[in-house]
Amino acid sequence: MIYKNFQDLKLSALGMGAMRLPVKNGNDTDVDFVAVEEMVSYAMEKGINYYDTAWGYHNGNSEIAMGKALSKYPRDSFYLATKFPGYDLSNMPKVKEIFEKQLEKCGVEYFDFYLFHNVCEMNIDAYLDEKYGIYEYLIEQKKNGRIKHLGFSAHGNYEVMKRFLDAYGKDMEFCQIQLNYLDWSFQDAKGKVELLNSYHIPVWVMEPLRGGRLAKLPEKDVNILKDLRHDEDVPAWAFRFLQTIPEVTVVLSGMSNMDQLKENIQTFETDKPLSKEEMDQLLSIANGMLNGTLPCTACRYCTSHCPQGLDIPMLLNLYNEHSFTGGGFLAPMALMAVPKEKQPSACVGCRSCEKVCPQQIKISEAMADFTTKMKA
Repeated sequence: MIYKNFQDLKLSALGMGAMRLPVKNGNDTDVDFVAVEEMVSYAMEKGINYYDTAWGYHNGNSEIAMGKALSKYPRDSFYLATKFPGYDLSNMPKVKEIFEKQLEKCGVEYFDFYLFHNVCEMNIDAYLDEKYGIYEYLIEQKKNGRIKHLGFSAHGNYEVMKRFLDAYGKDMEFCQIQLNYLDWSFQDAKGKVELLNSYHIPVWVMEPLRGGRLAKLPEKDVNILKDLRHDEDVPAWAFRFLQTIPEVTVVLSGMSNMDQLKENIQTFETDKPLSKEEMDQLLSIANGMLNGTLPCTACRYCTSHCPQGLDIPMLLNLYNEHSFTGGGFLAPMALMAVPKEKQPSACVGCRSCEKVCPQQIKISEAMADFTTKMKA
């Protein structure tokens, strides 16, 4: 396992993200605790020492699962991170209540890393509003030793991040952003890395495989990459890209099963940054992938706010497939198995989902367009 220096710590370059834990019967809220414990056991054995969870992951069950799995190990043998759930504005007045509950759910007396979660256009004003006392409370917990390192995650644009950093940057020790070779230009991840570097803030990476999208590529692109590195699998290219970015300290991967965990650990046994030729080729492939798709990462924040109970990430995935291919049979075939009241046409256009979408996707418009496409 590769390790990176962070202050006086040595952190595993690969961290285990807990947003996509194994579940039972495809139910995102029903975490398979036994499978999680097996994965954490293997991760600990192979040298992963950084574990990232959050209040909203798996409808609140991720923190419980990770706390239970890690309780078998000495507290100083791992680093646990979680976040204040500012992606939902109704949580803003509840920082103390939520923080205390998180400690209870995780079964710990302190968090090694704690983040303002999902700083973005939707919540930046609230995060900066002193009446909620979020910043003051978290700084107090850091002084009390219940937070060892304080940082933030961001899905917002460059300007939003700059506002947050202008206000709180002097106290931020790290920042977690969506960074991968697709978003290097698409979401200006390059500019965000440069911004953080100007504040001397190291980068934590989320969505390195962009919700699994970068784990599989078209055959023509696979062949291009194979010509450059014969022994490198497709997912490994996404991680090698990140190993090329010097500001990156920890790469978080939301691994859903043991096979993914083993494959990623094997990749992080070696540090193999890309050459300029390899980097240019990978970014060229990324540019070719961006036509007609929406940047959904299946975080599932939207689903808890949909009055119709739609599986929005699934529907957007089908919409992207249908739009990208210019039609085809896959989306219509998949929708045949979806009840009518759960199809895109059931969207009432209330935009509740859009208020919590980290990617700022205009979901209601996509659902309307999808409905029209299905009728064509």
